[in-house]
Amino acid sequence: MKRKSLLPLFGILFCVLIAQAQTQPQLQRGVAPAPNRPTNGSEGEGPFQRLIIRGATMIDGTGAPPIGPVDIVIEQNRIVEVRSVGFPKVPIREGSRPQNAAKEIDATGMYVLPGLVDCHAHIGGAAQGTPAEYVYKLWMAHGVTTVREPGSFNGVDWTLNQRERSAKNEITAPRIFAYIGPGLGWDKGRLASPELAREFVRWAKEKGADGFKVIGEGAIYDPEIMAAFLDEANKLGLGSTTHLNQLGVARLNMLAAARLGMRSMEHWYGLPESLFADRSIQNFPLDYNYNDESHRFGQAGRLWKQAAPPGSKKWNDVMDELIKLKFTLDPTFTIYEASRDLQRAMRAEWHDRYTLPSLWKFYTPSREAHGSYWFNWTTEDEIEWKNNYRLWMAFVNEYKNRGGRVTTGSDSGFIYKLYGFDYIRELELLQEAGFHPLEVIRAATMHGAQLLHEPKGKPIEFGVIKPGLLADLIIVPENPVANLKVLYGTGAIRLNDQTNQPERVGGVKWTIKDGIVYDAKKLLADVAKMVEAAKKKQGAAGN
Repeated sequence: MKRKSLLPLFGILFCVLIAQAQTQPQLQRGVAPAPNRPTNGSEGEGPFQRLIIRGATMIDGTGAPPIGPVDIVIEQNRIVEVRSVGFPKVPIREGSRPQNAAKEIDATGMYVLPGLVDCHAHIGGAAQGTPAEYVYKLWMAHGVTTVREPGSFNGVDWTLNQRERSAKNEITAPRIFAYIGPGLGWDKGRLASPELAREFVRWAKEKGADGFKVIGEGAIYDPEIMAAFLDEANKLGLGSTTHLNQLGVARLNMLAAARLGMRSMEHWYGLPESLFADRSIQNFPLDYNYNDESHRFGQAGRLWKQAAPPGSKKWNDVMDELIKLKFTLDPTFTIYEASRDLQRAMRAEWHDRYTLPSLWKFYTPSREAHGSYWFNWTTEDEIEWKNNYRLWMAFVNEYKNRGGRVTTGSDSGFIYKLYGFDYIRELELLQEAGFHPLEVIRAATMHGAQLLHEPKGKPIEFGVIKPGLLADLIIVPENPVANLKVLYGTGAIRLNDQTNQPERVGGVKWTIKDGIVYDAKKLLADVAKMVEAAKKKQGAAGN
């Protein structure tokens, strides 16, 4: 059966016509919101008058090395004390430990980290058939306690409603920062002038938006309009990020956008164009058509080699200026991984149990579906993308080394990438780029929190384990510094030397958000049940 065209949807990776969104007061995609959290404690316990996590090794999110054993005291939803209580491999002196716990978690031999922050996360969509509960539980099962929802393409009111319900812990969900698209949700048409751009920003502020994702083409790429838009956003304490698409970067590249006040970016679009030294426009084939997904993605994999090479004056000048502007990179490496290794992404072990059949169908090749560009994906295409990644990763790693901020995002729901699981894959890819695992964890925690709080002019409320901050934590039985794979819901495979048999180890055991303790394994089991039910329903329907 032929799928309906997905071009009216807002593409996460490459957008469609934003002007369509600007003429619709609300874009509701029919995504089912999350149900109320059960009141019987079966889905998250707490917060507690006094919760003590005992005996863990702590990775605090700042880049500091692990330390343990520690006891962490939480009262209601705040960390109130972190106490070192001994030394490895010797008994703890019980008299030195904090007392009077209403609830205890024995984390002896385990690792505690700040909750993870996904700065490029979307709450599913009707085309994917992914209800909010499914998406949220996959995130929470992998320790993601905060997401930036860039675009809010399920509708402004829908996203803001989910944000408020999450803030009140009425639903099982990460806390949500709602970044909306230019013109989304209002009824005054396209942002065709600086005055209209400023008016929209003020309207969005009144609605309660946290910031904006600039995506699309047309008038917003006019430097005068973009300047007014960003100036008003920055004045009002609203954040900004962008996916500058290929229809607009010839008019406004990433460095130019950063100079106008853009705070962060996703993917890389506009960044290689800022590094062009011997051209001003990408070397598109003469038969290129942007609406052909194979053209879009095939040529995107040939872009970085057209930029100035590492170490060149142009490379250094652009990097230095972006760092001076305090610009943040959220590379979202994971979302394009299928481009460099399609079979790996297609056969990821979690698909069989945790990917909804509707989502799997969404991934399959289609000339009308965004991101489903597998018409004739060749070895040469994958090699070009591998080379593309080498240059992209080199820039991101050097940016970090010079003091630039890098955060983590997943953009899952497209291109064989599954919520939660492929956020952890993003962490692995940062390590591949050259990050030490502690640098990876810092990007995923403290740096993400800083990115979300700085526009508001406020200190971070989460992202680091220290007294006074919100109790957003994850507890893992294995050491993620030694092996990031232990953060996957499916864990890591290891040979048991006692039995001489392979076994699964790791997986997040508890996710704590706002002092509420969630059984991460149970959340993942809930997702498996949703998928099993969907498959049975599909079988009964004869599909």
